[in-house]
Amino acid sequence: MTAHTLLRSVRVTKTHKLSVAVLAAAGATAALVVPAATGDAHAAASAAVKPVSANGQPAGANTKAADAPKAGDAKDATDTKTLADSVKVTAVAAQGHTAKEAASRAADRKPVESKPRYANNLDGWIKESLDIMKKKGIPGSYEGLHRNIMRESSGNPNVVNDWDINAKNGIPSKGLLQVIQPTFDRYHVEGTANDLTDPVANITAAANYAAHRYGSMDNVNSAY
Repeated sequence: MTAHTLLRSVRVTKTHKLSVAVLAAAGATAALVVPAATGDAHAAASAAVKPVSANGQPAGANTKAADAPKAGDAKDATDTKTLADSVKVTAVAAQGHTAKEAASRAADRKPVESKPRYANNLDGWIKESLDIMKKKGIPGSYEGLHRNIMRESSGNPNVVNDWDINAKNGIPSKGLLQVIQPTFDRYHVEGTANDLTDPVANITAAANYAAHRYGSMDNVNSAY
């Protein structure tokens, strides 16, 4: 090989190297541009594609719609509050009406007089008789009644005198104060038993008779 040929070969080789270098640089640039472009395209596609729900509406649309207040719901809430207020007013009115009725009944109700309880013995019979005598305006005292009862019957309401003149005439003296039937019938005190041997009826009738004849049973000290 001549020197000229060798020099030409060397030039060609340098040219080739420059070309390869240029191509390599261009390839690197292309490699950088393509991924960047690919990334931008992917981001754009992601932005363009939105998730949808099963009914084809954009995801979140149903949630927003459900969360949004409905006019019907507001009306129902208003109706419920109005009904509750009406119930309260009705209840208050009913309570007031009931209270007025109770007050009216209480005002109309007459107080019931409680009757005193008396023992079923001589002491109780005398005390009950004295209360009745006081109401009827018949005079007499516990001592006067008790004293005459003990003399006439010894406190036995069932004693019957079957030996005196009254007994012979068929109207024997009976009871605590030994009263005959005609005298009892004439001086019987209203409100007591219509029974000659009833202790209270016998005492009050005898006291009524004694008041008319002697002024009071207290003034009687013997058979009368």
